[in-house]
Amino acid sequence: MSASSPDPATVTVVLVKAGRTKISYPAETVSDDGTRITVRAPWAAPGVRDFGFVRFEPGDVFTEHYWRDRWFAVKEVRTGDGELKGWYCDITRPALLRGAELLVEDLDLDLWVSADGSSVLRLDEDEFEASGLAGHDPAAAEEAVRALDELEHLARTEGLTALVG
Repeated sequence: MSASSPDPATVTVVLVKAGRTKISYPAETVSDDGTRITVRAPWAAPGVRDFGFVRFEPGDVFTEHYWRDRWFAVKEVRTGDGELKGWYCDITRPALLRGAELLVEDLDLDLWVSADGSSVLRLDEDEFEASGLAGHDPAAAEEAVRALDELEHLARTEGLTALVG
């Protein structure tokens, strides 16, 4: 049973990093079961972002899964033509839906999983270390590392579609 209304609602995804808004963008609510909220949005940043292993560009569509009880978000990335590029996973504190804002705190760690599952990359571990989270909030740092390990294990075994399907 979905807690969302029958008409697509729009929320504003607000991604916060180190206490500041990194990016915010409108997204269409796809579903909300009270624990996981799924939204869909076009690539929100200006221009192209080339990571070397994937390019995010205008026309790409992100179906983003956020949990109120888990320390990560899983974003399925497709071209405008619907071709799956892969999954970009952010390690975050549990999401908070406040009115029409979906607040998400990015904890620096990320995971990339290619469309065919052959490439699973842990990203930004250096940024995570430099953030100092382990020193000022060791419990959150422990949850973040555990969440990254969990996602990597899922990606290498069942695949992320088992989690978000």
